[in-house]
Amino acid sequence: MIKKRLVIPFVILGLFGYGVHWAFFDLDRLPKGELIDEVSSPGGAYTVRAYVTNGGATTDYAIRGELIFNRKNKKPKNIYWNYHEEKAYIVWLNENTVRINGHELSLPNETFDFRRD
Repeated sequence: MIKKRLVIPFVILGLFGYGVHWAFFDLDRLPKGELIDEVSSPGGAYTVRAYVTNGGATTDYAIRGELIFNRKNKKPKNIYWNYHEEKAYIVWLNENTVRINGHELSLPNETFDFRRD
């Protein structure tokens, strides 16, 4: 009986935490936006696509960066999300490092999200 009293609150807290993350911080839930730039890595393994999103009258423009895996059969991955931006300046430093609007990312694992970084 005592174990159930301890487990149930933790399960509820875990579900609540996951729900908050899913609703407010999950990069996969970002708006699609309008494609404004696309730049491939020097060796051609990756492509970064930049999209500008417009939330309407109540929010400012934002840039979403999407990583395309050119040589692997993987779905695209959102790697960049920044608010108050309308343009994307994408520069590849090497095959696995890209700089988007001054934010340097080591790919394929690193991401930038203004809500956390």
